[in-house]
Amino acid sequence: MRDTEGDRERQRGMLGDVVRVFLGHCRHGRGLSEQTVRAYRADLDDLVAFAAERQVVSAAGLTLEVLRDWLWAATERGLARSTIARRSASVRAFTRWASETGVLTVDPGVRLRAPKGAAHLPRVVAQDQVRSMLDGLAVRAADDDPAALRDRAVVELLYAAGIRVSELVGLDLGDVDRTRLTVRVLGKGGKERVVPFGVPAHDALEAWLDRGRPVLAAAAAGAAGAVGASHAAGSAGTALFLGDRGARLGTRSAYRVVARLLEALPGEGPSGPHTFRHTAATHLLDGGADLRAVQELLGHASLGTTQIYTHVSSARLREVYRTAHPRA
Repeated sequence: MRDTEGDRERQRGMLGDVVRVFLGHCRHGRGLSEQTVRAYRADLDDLVAFAAERQVVSAAGLTLEVLRDWLWAATERGLARSTIARRSASVRAFTRWASETGVLTVDPGVRLRAPKGAAHLPRVVAQDQVRSMLDGLAVRAADDDPAALRDRAVVELLYAAGIRVSELVGLDLGDVDRTRLTVRVLGKGGKERVVPFGVPAHDALEAWLDRGRPVLAAAAAGAAGAVGASHAAGSAGTALFLGDRGARLGTRSAYRVVARLLEALPGEGPSGPHTFRHTAATHLLDGGADLRAVQELLGHASLGTTQIYTHVSSARLREVYRTAHPRA
């Protein structure tokens, strides 16, 4: 039996279908990072399942009451306030887009509120600890082991440039200016910026590019044999950093490299690559860098995002005062 126009209209309004269109818009229309799109998908898929349990299957049935019940159910499940706040932000972005595109006649998410996440300061590694860590990586790389050369270059560049791990693994050979000591990165929203790095990072990159990367690329090509050699050689492509099998280094592999190093250091908090971004920003401010300059370096759209590092620096100053001043 042929669908009527009303059937097709209802199909276009099915909540799950509308969510998929929204995710496609986020990925291709807005150029959001894959991590952001995955977070939106997880949150909105949970909302779709929750709404279906309440016989709400169309986008038109999405009301403020349904959204509030969804967040309340998350609270009852013991989810962290930060997670609930993220879910609230995800659904508000979705309903705002749906109302702007005419899928919804009103935006039910505009009045949705969620508890603010706890104000946790990011983990920052002390300068002497960073220096000791990087010295250790240099020692390990002294015998020209390709993986050790790569790991040293990865950590040096993360700390020197303060870039995101997604930006790091996305770098190509042509993005590095080995003369001017700058790297061109593609940040959130497809925004490009040029970031400087120092001499130690330059030396680590030179060693990796001259003595490490060619070995991994060649080994991967040789392992494939005569039939697949051309494919394996091409697997390295133009990627700046390669994994152990010769393909572009992935985000998870870069995370593991950093996590192994940070977990061995004293201190609490996350042990991922973002810690080096926090650390670089804080050390820059501690050294007298201008807040606007740090904003440009990190690629923050809002100065308010960068300002958290001023709180980190203040917290460090108070701790130094408390432990060092005789009248503290």
